Amino acid sequence: EFELHEQSNSVIDFPEHKIKFTNEFELFESEIIKTFPDQVDNFKKLVTHINSFDELNLDQGYSSAKEVLKSFISDNILVEMLICPLLIYGSAWEDDMDFAQFVIMFKSIYMEGFSRPEGGVRTIIDKLLEKFERAGGVVHFREGVEKIITSKNKVTNIITNKATYETDKVFSSVGYPETIKLTENEFSKFDLRVGKLSFMETIIVADKKVNTSDFDSTIVFHNNSNTYNYKKSEGLFDASSAVFCCPDNYELNNRSGEGTYRVTFMANYDKWKALSKEAYKEQKELVFDASLSLLKNLVPNFSETINFYDVFSPTTIQRYTSHFDGTVYGSTTKTRDGTTPFSGLYIIGTDQGFLGIVGSMLSGISMANLHGLMES
Repeated sequence: EFELHEQSNSVIDFPEHKIKFTNEFELFESEIIKTFPDQVDNFKKLVTHINSFDELNLDQGYSSAKEVLKSFISDNILVEMLICPLLIYGSAWEDDMDFAQFVIMFKSIYMEGFSRPEGGVRTIIDKLLEKFERAGGVVHFREGVEKIITSKNKVTNIITNKATYETDKVFSSVGYPETIKLTENEFSKFDLRVGKLSFMETIIVADKKVNTSDFDSTIVFHNNSNTYNYKKSEGLFDASSAVFCCPDNYELNNRSGEGTYRVTFMANYDKWKALSKEAYKEQKELVFDASLSLLKNLVPNFSETINFYDVFSPTTIQRYTSHFDGTVYGSTTKTRDGTTPFSGLYIIGTDQGFLGIVGSMLSGISMANLHGLMES
C-alpha cells in the first residue's frame, strides 16, 4: 500500500574516493573490493559480525561504533566513509554512534536500501491513521499535552490545552528530556542530555527534472575532507559536508513535471536562535547560496529555472516539533526498554533507540507490546 519506489543509486563522496551503493548489497561489496582492495577480508569479517549481532536486544548497553569499526578496518578513510551516511541519518552522538544503532542503520541503508512511498511520507501517515482508527484508536488533533501528572512516582493524569485525562499509562514520542520536563521535573535531575545535533535544509524546485544522463543518483553523502566532521557546527552552518537528495531519482521512468532537490547541512541552534529577524532572513539566503553552489557542483550542466526555494533552520525544527535546541535525533540518553523514572510513563521513538521512519513504527509497536499488551 505504500507503493515504494527504490532508489536508483546513492554515493558516498569523499575527495579521494567515491563508493556507490544501491538496494543490492552485492554492488556495495564490489565497490569496497574495487576501492579498498587491501580491506576486503577485514570488511567481510565486519559484515559477519554485523549479521550475528542482535541489535534489537533491549538490554544492549552503549558501545562505540567507531571503536568496533577500527577493530576490523585498518584504513581510516574507509572507516569514515562507512560511518558517514549512518551518522547523518540517525546518530545523536557527535562523531560516533552506539554500535547497536550502527548495526540498525548499516542493515537498513546498505543491506536493505532506500525507497520512497508514492506521494512521500504523507502516504505512510495516512495509512497509519486509517489502521489506528480501524483498531478503535482516537486521534485528538490540535490538542497539545501541557503536563503529565504523577503521584508517588506513578502516572495518574495528562493535562492538554483542552482537557484532563485520567490514565495509568502514557507512551511519549516527544523525546526523553522533553517528556520528563512535562512532569514538571528538571531533566538535569535525572542526568538526561539534550542532543547537540541539528540541521539546515534547503528545498529547491526547478521547472523540470534533472536529465538522468547528467545525474542519476538519488542521494549523495558529500564530504570535502577524508575525515567526516559530524558535530554541531561552529558557525551558523557547516558547508564542508552535506546530504544532497534528488527525490525524483527514486522513480527514473517518470521525468515530467518539476524537479526537486534537497540539501542538508550541519547547523548550530544557539547561533540561529540569537539572530534578529532581519539577520535570520539574510543568513538563510547564504544557506541557499551554498546549497545552490553544491547543486551546480554535483549536477553537470544544471541550467533549469528555479521556481521556488525555501530554507528551514534548527529554530524551525524546534517550532514544529518542540524538541529542545531543535535536536533531530534526540538525546544521547536512550532508554532501550522504554522505561522512565515514573511507573506507567514510557518513551517511544528515537529516544527509545530505534531509528528512522520504520524504526519509529517498530519502537511504538515494541513498547506497546512490552508495556501494554503483555502487562495487561
